[in-house]
Amino acid sequence: RPPVVTVMGHVDHGKTRLLDAIRKTNVTEGEAGGITQHIGAYQVVAEVAGNERAITFIDTPGHEAFTAMRARGAKATDIAILVVAADDGVMPQTIEALNHAQAADVPIVVAVNKIDKEGADPMKVRGQLTEYGLVAEEFGGDTMFVDISAREGLNIEALLEAVILTADASLDLRANPDMDAQGVAIEANLDRGRGAVATVLVQRGTLRVGDSMVVGDAYGRVRAMMDENGESVAEAGPSRPVQVLGLTSVPGAGDTFLVVEEDRVARQIAERRATRERNAAMARSRKRVSIEDWEKVIKAGEVQQLNLIIKGDGAGSVEALEDSLLKLDVGEEVDLRVVHRGVGSITESDVDLAMASDAVILGFNVRPDGRAKTKADREGVEIRFYSVIYQAIEEIEAALKGMLKPEYEEVQLGTAEIRAVFRSSKIGNIAGCIVRSGLIRRNTKARLIRGGSVVADNLTIEGLRREKDDVTEVREGFECGINLGNFNDIKEEDVIETFEMREKPRS
Repeated sequence: RPPVVTVMGHVDHGKTRLLDAIRKTNVTEGEAGGITQHIGAYQVVAEVAGNERAITFIDTPGHEAFTAMRARGAKATDIAILVVAADDGVMPQTIEALNHAQAADVPIVVAVNKIDKEGADPMKVRGQLTEYGLVAEEFGGDTMFVDISAREGLNIEALLEAVILTADASLDLRANPDMDAQGVAIEANLDRGRGAVATVLVQRGTLRVGDSMVVGDAYGRVRAMMDENGESVAEAGPSRPVQVLGLTSVPGAGDTFLVVEEDRVARQIAERRATRERNAAMARSRKRVSIEDWEKVIKAGEVQQLNLIIKGDGAGSVEALEDSLLKLDVGEEVDLRVVHRGVGSITESDVDLAMASDAVILGFNVRPDGRAKTKADREGVEIRFYSVIYQAIEEIEAALKGMLKPEYEEVQLGTAEIRAVFRSSKIGNIAGCIVRSGLIRRNTKARLIRGGSVVADNLTIEGLRREKDDVTEVREGFECGINLGNFNDIKEEDVIETFEMREKPRS
């Protein structure tokens, strides 16, 4: 069977550009922010030593938010092409991608991209990667490095040849085409006209139109299959990526699929999986406040939580977004709960659920349908739209920080030294003071300091006079009379310090 190849590497190092060069079409322009959001899969034909050999490519998004998707991408693959830009060298996600590949025991071919740019140093990349156990053949190792330029289309054939040679050397790629098909769903979404569409990669057997299949907790009969160019195909053999139409619901990215004899069996398997999934989700969402941290909750007075409903255009993005959001750490007092996640546009039932659970709806590359929009406006349900995952994560993080109870810090306003004490039968003792620093304002909090230690705290400056007049504040260097309400234990040379509490912005 043909090798299945995943292209991995750091953001903006040219993975999609490389796939374009291989497929000679253009995907990059259509991606939001030029970042690949969905896993696409393609099959191309390369000529090696006069034979035509097919290679299947999976384009995994390179963002760390998509680690979940990428971790799956690596499980379906036989060989990883690690793209490293010759001008940037090895970056954090390069290493992460490399660890994924090594953890999955996938042989790696390194494509050193952007060699046409100035400042490009392909040898530096080879040196950097030796530290991570990828030793180039020219240094006596067994990893093939190919210098390419995806933009100029240089050495692309050499890269494909390296992939085929690596596959022949280190892997035994065989599969039985005559059994019932099995494999994995790489990406799935809900299409307006066609219903649930799943991109699946057949790993064993042959998938035919009319087969009953179960994908994760979705099931259905294959109504039609398309290849990457939108042409319909009747059957798909091993290592063949196809889009499948006819599922009842949208499966998750990375769900495995199998073909069964009849629809009834498919439905039973799918329902059993769905129940299991639901129970797991219930356990997950309940876990937020458990018996162990119950005391903490009571002490804190109230755990504040932000409920979210996530809708996206593909199962992979929804999951990546949910994972990233649940990983946000904003202290103990604020809680993030994903009440519901789904694929497809935002519907009225989502708005109902948001009303019931006071949730905010996040739409990732989807819009609400008309009735849902009017209902949301009427009921005051907040709906936010994003097309790049980072932006969503940043905004939610900010919202969580805003939901934290405000912290107050004390700000000193001024100090006054007592020079004389006057006794008044009507209002008690009056301190004759001179303001030493800042200003003294009426009705602010104060404390009394004697010999450097605090004698009384939590006092209020109830009366403030200058000469014979009541005033609201007295500035540094002036004399004044201060009355501390019914607190009368004041002596000469005591210092009255005033302060106020201000809200502290969250860092």
